[in-house]
Amino acid sequence: MDLSTSYMGMKLKNPIVPSASPLSKDIANIRRMEDAGASAIVMYSLFEEQITHEAMELYYHMTHGTESFSEALSYFVDLQKYNQGPEEYLEHIRKAREAVNIPIIASLNGSSNNGWLQYAKQIQETGVDGIELNMYYVAADVTETSEQLEQRYLETARSIKNLKIPVAVKLSPYFTSLAHMAKRFDKLGVDALVLFNRFYQPDIDLEKLEVVPNVMLSTPQSMRLPLRWVAILHGRIKASLAATGGIHTHEDALKMLMAGAHVTMVCSALLQNGIGRITEILRGMETWMKEHEYVSVEQMLGSMSQKSVADPAAFERANYMKALSTYTLTDDLLYHN
Repeated sequence: MDLSTSYMGMKLKNPIVPSASPLSKDIANIRRMEDAGASAIVMYSLFEEQITHEAMELYYHMTHGTESFSEALSYFVDLQKYNQGPEEYLEHIRKAREAVNIPIIASLNGSSNNGWLQYAKQIQETGVDGIELNMYYVAADVTETSEQLEQRYLETARSIKNLKIPVAVKLSPYFTSLAHMAKRFDKLGVDALVLFNRFYQPDIDLEKLEVVPNVMLSTPQSMRLPLRWVAILHGRIKASLAATGGIHTHEDALKMLMAGAHVTMVCSALLQNGIGRITEILRGMETWMKEHEYVSVEQMLGSMSQKSVADPAAFERANYMKALSTYTLTDDLLYHN
């Protein structure tokens, strides 16, 4: 049984890749993920704000005397709760790279194309195998057009493509024309597209009357959105495709591979069920493939993509009406309403 696949120009032993999460903050966990069967690991994200914070804090201490006060830095107090800072991140990546024999992919999370991209060059020097660029642009400026926003994405990707190591771009699903935007990234030469970035939505604390962060782990239903777009993009762009969001079981992973994903990334499943879930997914995949006479991942890759299925419209609007017509209210529900 050949589970190998190619991603970002790298040959991987299987398509199961833990995505960026707190699990990778611990070298012991990184080793455990390798032992469980992970073919590569995306490290937790370094945020642009952390790099900016460190630079501003250094500037503050260099330009203020002992009589100065530090209240100005209180704006960044929550950053102390983030992951390790820039220098610690570099050292952690070095240690992770030395600890395992599978590829390590760094993750940068930012919203500009300025100084933090220079930091990517330092990451490259650690010997890391690739970088995943997680661009977190929330289109909240009413004066910024969609074209201007898209240009910001493209300029950032263009800048970081100067690196010598593979670069993946983790995309939002909220583009006016996602397929066209994917093609534009592909023309820039990015090595992979990761579908999709999950924007964590804020909540409101009714007692404190404060806006608070609210992290909700994915459910298997979350995979429907990346499944559709992986299927649509497969065979239409040269870049590798990574599916992320809602992949909890071997069935989820198999569906994504058939849609056309080169790798399927897991996060919530590991946080909820433990690192051993990687082994369970791989065993489940092997059992299913043997029962259905598949000899390799390559054999099934894209077999259910839009280009391959008998009814390509199944991934577009034509199937919308059909889906709605399959849902019927129960007599009990109709009675009570």
